[in-house]
Amino acid sequence: QVQLVESGGGLVQAGGSLRLSCATSGLSFSSYGMGWFRQAPGKEREFVASINWSGGSTAYADSVKGRFTISRDNVKNTVYLQVNSLKPEDTAVYYCGASRNGGLAQSRSIMYTYWGQGTQVTVSS
Repeated sequence: QVQLVESGGGLVQAGGSLRLSCATSGLSFSSYGMGWFRQAPGKEREFVASINWSGGSTAYADSVKGRFTISRDNVKNTVYLQVNSLKPEDTAVYYCGASRNGGLAQSRSIMYTYWGQGTQVTVSS
């Protein structure tokens, strides 16, 4: 049974930082591409960042470039999202996804097979 479990969300003031984690089990993690998406109330889920199987290729949404960093640990089967310089518009539920097309850093949600339950990030102004 594949499981993706996000953690690390919370309430933070604008300008603050968080480190989101997504621990996985039940899949060959080192062969999967991983991604982070987010969904704010009343909005569609949007791409945030992704990383290929080796960590050698990453992709970011323009809105988070320079502030967010995705990384992975293929020993711990975990993907991370370091989020810095948070803004109120970053408030959303953050989801991690796993893509079987591990060679690329995928930005389209349709390319992801497995999803976690999400972790809430709330940024106060």
